[in-house]
Amino acid sequence: MDTLEAIRTRRAVRAYDPAHRLSAAEQRELLELAMLSPTAFNLQHWRFVVVEDAELRRQIRAVAWDQAQVTDASLLVLLCADLASWEKQAARVWQDAPQAVQDALLPAIDGIFRDQPQNQRDEAMRSCGIAAQTLMLAARGMGYDSCPMDGFDFAAVAQLINLPADHCIGLMLAIGRGVAPAAPRIGRLGYDEVVLRDRF
Repeated sequence: MDTLEAIRTRRAVRAYDPAHRLSAAEQRELLELAMLSPTAFNLQHWRFVVVEDAELRRQIRAVAWDQAQVTDASLLVLLCADLASWEKQAARVWQDAPQAVQDALLPAIDGIFRDQPQNQRDEAMRSCGIAAQTLMLAARGMGYDSCPMDGFDFAAVAQLINLPADHCIGLMLAIGRGVAPAAPRIGRLGYDEVVLRDRF
């Protein structure tokens, strides 16, 4: 599917064929495409928790307002982020860069994130959001539907997936073969209200 068409036709679909499953190759392709998403300083904060266990999905559904897509979608992905990626991964992801680049970037990364929990969290959320959009458009391009979700008990889900203390959950994403159309688009703000030039 053409990229522009994927953007125009991507919708939050909530009803899925529970019998359909993505192949292992399709799952891998989707997740590898998501891993091409940009991250600040190439820190690659994201961690994609693919929830396959049926009982775990039922437990997540129970703390997600009983939303059917949690159990019925072919693929359920929790987009998480390592809040300490700036400290754990910076030297590793820049090790092949010229020394001058490393000498400039590594102290800059440290200065931006060390003792700055808000910066760490903000960057994690940006990374998860960008990766989620990549996943949704890739899924649409492959003929699948998706639904981004934040309607769940984050703390309960974190416990269910054994989320490490230095990680956070950005959002959850259901992907699969939709069996009902998305609700009509309503309440869209106008172009001139949303798009500003130079200043507010």
